Amino acid sequence: MSSILETRDLTRTFGAVVAAKDLNVTISQGEIVGVIGSNGAGKTTFINMVTGHLPPSSGDILFDGNSVLGAKSRDITRMGMARSFQVAQLFPKLTVMENAMVALVAAEGTQPSFFRPLDTPQRREQADAIFTEFGVSQYRDALVSTVPQGVRKLVDIAMALVSRPRMLLLDEPTSGVSSEEKFALMDTVMAVVRQHGVTVLFVEHDMEIVARYVTRIIAFYSGEIIADGPPRSVLGDAKVQEFVVGHHFDVNAVLGETA
Repeated sequence: MSSILETRDLTRTFGAVVAAKDLNVTISQGEIVGVIGSNGAGKTTFINMVTGHLPPSSGDILFDGNSVLGAKSRDITRMGMARSFQVAQLFPKLTVMENAMVALVAAEGTQPSFFRPLDTPQRREQADAIFTEFGVSQYRDALVSTVPQGVRKLVDIAMALVSRPRMLLLDEPTSGVSSEEKFALMDTVMAVVRQHGVTVLFVEHDMEIVARYVTRIIAFYSGEIIADGPPRSVLGDAKVQEFVVGHHFDVNAVLGETA
């Protein structure tokens, strides 16, 4: 498979603090990759650099073979790399449909104008299609502030996918979601991204979620990558168990397999 994202010696410092050091990562098209690490390990710094929210101190970032170094986050989004955040980036006083209109206009790069309505039949059709895929159509006319947290997460991720990107980056997609809802939420998200062939890179602290849904794990510690490979290999790594998981993690039990 060809690579869709590549970082070369990616480094970020904040004064004397090295938040990310010589990160060399290659993500192939169609992969589902989990990023793990304790707080301050460099995960979010890595994601922020890749998506244009934080400039690296040195190194390069290639998306689909082209350097995006110095590109603004909105331009990277329009190139085909979308992102959702740990806290849903929605307008709580607007309806779910109105949020979709805003997301679609932003994805199109259209300048808002009094002479061009945001709410058009074509955009409503696009929004309804993604709502159906995520199973949230019944909330289309509800204010975002009134919908359940799990639904709000799904809507936020759906908004990231309205532009039909080739790659999606998720920051703790199950954060704030109850343990009873988390697997159903991820089942829905993974079904949609696989249907559209979207490459996924997501940060997650829940090792059960990571073990169950990814094809590969990248483990961070102190700004560096300490392990990169299949879930069974990475979660069984001694350094990962010591510095990231904090205890022995039985990946076989999570995957429902015997050792």
